[in-house]
Amino acid sequence: VTAGAAAPLLEVANLHAAYGSTRVLHGIDFHISEGEVTALLGANGAGKTTTLRALCAMVRTEGSIRFGGQPIERRATEDIVRLGIAHVPDGRGTFAHLTTEENLRLGAYVRRDKAAIAHDLERVYGYFPRLRERRGQQAGTLSGGEQQMLAVSRALMLRPRLLLLDGPSFGLAPLIVRELFGILRAINRQDNISM
Repeated sequence: VTAGAAAPLLEVANLHAAYGSTRVLHGIDFHISEGEVTALLGANGAGKTTTLRALCAMVRTEGSIRFGGQPIERRATEDIVRLGIAHVPDGRGTFAHLTTEENLRLGAYVRRDKAAIAHDLERVYGYFPRLRERRGQQAGTLSGGEQQMLAVSRALMLRPRLLLLDGPSFGLAPLIVRELFGILRAINRQDNISM
């Protein structure tokens, strides 16, 4: 960081991660600035999902992870969420037996500001009007594109500073991908959420 420049929002140094005795990450380094959109590219099995899980303390790690200048590598996943890191997992991860709106309200479970939660619910319905139409419908009965919109919206209900998206376009029709990425671009620009 040069003199006068702001510190990165997320700094990762010498990150290793493993599942049991199987090492997946072997000392990676990167940083993400406030409001920046970063893509992690690689073949299947290269460690993209593991990298995102490592940032959220969902796998065993070694190395340094700093968010907003604070070390987070020893924190519990719930504490990392409270700091403002939201994870949209591969496979969408919606709660299939809950309604669309119940899924969205679960995204705000760490918040206590009821008026702001109601405002944010309207905001995500503005981004994804189809979710408003289906707010009483069980999430498991939504189309793949609608489930992805729901997963992103649920993460937005946290009011994150950093949104981790694991394979957001996987299995979606090109038209839905274009729509979703356009909305994500708007969210990044309007709300300055790093992705």
